[in-house]
Amino acid sequence: MPISSPAGDLTAPITTPHAPRRQRWWTIAIGVALAILLVVAPLVMSISTNQMLARVGVFAVAVLGLNVIMGYTGQVSLGQIFFVGFGAYATAYGVNHDWPVVVTFLAAVILPGIAGLIVAFAAARLGGLAIAMVTIALPIIGVPLAKRLTELTGGSQGTSARFSDAPAWTGLADDQWQYYVVLVITAACFVLVANLTRGKFGRALAIVKENENVAKSMGISPYRHKVMAFTIAAMIGGIAGFLYMVVVQYTSPETLAFHHSINLLASMVVGGAGSIVGSLLGGAYYVFVPSVTNEIAPTLTALIQGAILLAVLIVLPGGLASLPHRVRRFVRRRASRDDGSDSPNKSVEQRGSS
Repeated sequence: MPISSPAGDLTAPITTPHAPRRQRWWTIAIGVALAILLVVAPLVMSISTNQMLARVGVFAVAVLGLNVIMGYTGQVSLGQIFFVGFGAYATAYGVNHDWPVVVTFLAAVILPGIAGLIVAFAAARLGGLAIAMVTIALPIIGVPLAKRLTELTGGSQGTSARFSDAPAWTGLADDQWQYYVVLVITAACFVLVANLTRGKFGRALAIVKENENVAKSMGISPYRHKVMAFTIAAMIGGIAGFLYMVVVQYTSPETLAFHHSINLLASMVVGGAGSIVGSLLGGAYYVFVPSVTNEIAPTLTALIQGAILLAVLIVLPGGLASLPHRVRRFVRRRASRDDGSDSPNKSVEQRGSS
């Protein structure tokens, strides 16, 4: 009778790798079902629900950009909301000056990217509190700057830009069209970042995050990769700003406020740092949790959100994205404990029968 190999044994029979294929098939099936659900949802949902789901996509992209610099690279950034606001203002300016939508989108991506590159040249050489102070300065400077540049930003009153009405040929309502625009661009961002972080560049970022000296010994430049990650994060923030104008169609200096950066940071932590799925969960947290807490106790919103953040940090340090892994690990430990407790009984029975 052949002896069975342990589950983690590399010498296991060649017939054992069927389980990963089954898991991959289920993963694909779940992904397809989720995609169909996301496509069909706006056709049956109410206007308010479609707008809320679109806002989830907007802030999921914003959290994704923050995850690139903090979750994957390990650099502190407390100014991501500045690039979101920059992208929103660039979009509003382009729309109000009758730029083509494609040119407006490129401006909303490239201009924040250039600003992020300039900041990254200085910030990437710093660490700890120093880089935190540099990035904190971005929204602090951005708010009064937006108020003073009245011709560009509309000043304290802000500026609006209506450009995302549904074309007549689509037969869709405005909220449905906006939802689909956000869905397509958000999906593209997530696919691009997923491929980027799983490739050679992502492996280099992981090494830089773990140990910069080891990265240098392997021929990886920590400074160059930090600059690139910061610039990419700023560009993704600009995309989030463009999507913000697609849904909200209005921006003001309040969009750049520092407390929004803190909320983005909390959303990233709750969703899961260094996780693609965690960015999506973070966007949902950013939109849904304040609405729920306002319904429960408007005067205790900040306290409830702080308690949720603290609870997640204690129970799930890896964020909500780590929950399936924690559950699987718990089940495996429980199963191994049960096997261990049963084995003495089996041995006693065997000795008795002998």
